[in-house]
Amino acid sequence: MERVYLEQAITDLLTIDDFVRWAVSRFNANDIYYGHGTDNPHDEASLLMAYVVNLPYAALQDVGHCRLTTRERTLMVELVARRIRERIPAAYLTQQAWFAGLSFYVDERVLIPRSPIAELIENGFTPWLTEAPQRILDLCTGSGCIAIACAYAFPEAMVDATDLSADALAVAEQNIEQHQLQHQVTPIQSNLFGELSGQKYDLIVTNPPYVDAEDMSDLPDEYRHEPELGLAAGEDGLVLVDQLLLEAAEHLTENGILVCEVGNSMLALEAKYPQTAFVWVEFERGGDGVFMLNREQLAAHRQHYGE
Repeated sequence: MERVYLEQAITDLLTIDDFVRWAVSRFNANDIYYGHGTDNPHDEASLLMAYVVNLPYAALQDVGHCRLTTRERTLMVELVARRIRERIPAAYLTQQAWFAGLSFYVDERVLIPRSPIAELIENGFTPWLTEAPQRILDLCTGSGCIAIACAYAFPEAMVDATDLSADALAVAEQNIEQHQLQHQVTPIQSNLFGELSGQKYDLIVTNPPYVDAEDMSDLPDEYRHEPELGLAAGEDGLVLVDQLLLEAAEHLTENGILVCEVGNSMLALEAKYPQTAFVWVEFERGGDGVFMLNREQLAAHRQHYGE
């Protein structure tokens, strides 16, 4: 975007609504890809604007007529220009993402939270959990968003948050401290269940890497800002899921359940393990590719996993 054009926007536009409309027009003209918490240009522009004016996203509709200061106008224009020029998702530009109604710090060491599992957490994992869990594991925690949201949903539960990446765990620790949950959520560096010998959980929730090789090669530029370690999962997208299925039963209590997101690899998973009756979760707010299995189901078909 030409500097003269940007300076003209700073000079001529005045209100919050002006700048949101302008940003939407710029995004539409520049083939922006969405998928990191938003799915349209208006929501993407509004997230940037909420950051600029330091207000909740939902509050923008009540203050759209308000004028911005010169500093706010300049910041908004600079953010929009970077979003277009560098293809950086809005959450990385603001270093803030929302998950299950909670705010999280994010940067390029972790994936941007966007899992439909948030809806499950908000609903208490009904009807699959018959009683409140006492121990919860968030495997491949990344920013820690699932672990922290589970801690809010089940305040009596102890939550372990594991990740192979030390960088990701540093972000998770920051979020745990931000939400003042150090007494309830424990970050652990572990390659899947590697450092959890003998540990059992009532609920294991995981959003592991599951992007197959073909999809990795076709990812839009926005996804190139995310850590490849959090996305790539081999030729069929199931390298980590294979291992999860093989070992999960050993780490579940008698009535424990595994909730796992596999996204677009769901068809490959069903084809690979036709003996397993995966329970695919249906979401009211959109999203798919999340299955549930209990300990009994996992143990019954363990001999087939990882083949």
